[in-house]
Amino acid sequence: MHNSKKIAKILICLLICVLVIKGLDLVLYPCTFVRNNVHTISTEQKDLLIFGTSNGMSDLDPDYILEGTGLTGQNLCVGGEYPVDAYYLTKLALEKQKPKAVIFELSPGYFTTEKEKGNNYCLFYHEFPMSMTKVEYYFDTMLDCDFRYPLFAFHEYSLQYELSKMKDTVYQKTTGNYDVSYLKGQAQEYHENGFIEKYPVAVENFPSYSPTLFTAADVKQTNMDYLTRLIELCRENDVEFIATTMPLAATMLVQEEDSYRQAWDYFTEYFKEQGVPYYNFNREYYGAYGHDLANYVDYDGHMNGDSARAFSKVFGETVLGDLKK
Repeated sequence: MHNSKKIAKILICLLICVLVIKGLDLVLYPCTFVRNNVHTISTEQKDLLIFGTSNGMSDLDPDYILEGTGLTGQNLCVGGEYPVDAYYLTKLALEKQKPKAVIFELSPGYFTTEKEKGNNYCLFYHEFPMSMTKVEYYFDTMLDCDFRYPLFAFHEYSLQYELSKMKDTVYQKTTGNYDVSYLKGQAQEYHENGFIEKYPVAVENFPSYSPTLFTAADVKQTNMDYLTRLIELCRENDVEFIATTMPLAATMLVQEEDSYRQAWDYFTEYFKEQGVPYYNFNREYYGAYGHDLANYVDYDGHMNGDSARAFSKVFGETVLGDLKK
């Protein structure tokens, strides 16, 4: 009897802890555009899924890529999205739907660095619905980081969170609200198809930029392993896989010419070995779109909204081919 009371007290304490953690997560963890993206691929059928980094996020508008085709697409690119994230996002999508094609936007610097620990570490995992994919994702990523990240993801935001938004956050989560108007900021605007439109910035106001340089010797094998697994996953499920690199400003290509040359050589050879198409808009397809600084909002290659929409049309005409027929 005495042991039963002790066990009951322990269980009650654990339950209280769980409720407190859930409550803090409800209030403090913001509703991000990743939440909307994951919800979309978990509940809607899409013909085209786009994965990659912030360059793909701001440069590729699925509606303009697929204009006039009757096909639908979702942009799932995010700054901080590594091949491991793209792999598990694709696995999650395949649990719920069958896309015709996957586009993987490649930024070379992501292959010479390791996934950043912090709130970005949970950015995707936190939004996954409970599934076998989420369990696999946990064991492949979360075990490598501080135990607080998966359990207390909100702690990364608690000290800088805007109290004025807590009411909206709780409302959105408790009512299952995914209204994109909540995600509009001063410098950018999230669209339902996952594209994030950047508002124009004068060149003289571009922030300073130090690119992550690429050398083959610095490539992290884990990143390449997950990219290979992603290609194989698409192949096993009869999903067309297309790799691409977004056009960068000519001034940056010249400034870091040796680094980019090594990157283009490395990935051109890799994708050739994998037997998948690679559309590099800084080399073979350089002339398909302009590389003027006026097309961008920074030196890192993020396009403004008008430029992104124009490029997306060119991208669709150049890359998709038979998918659009």
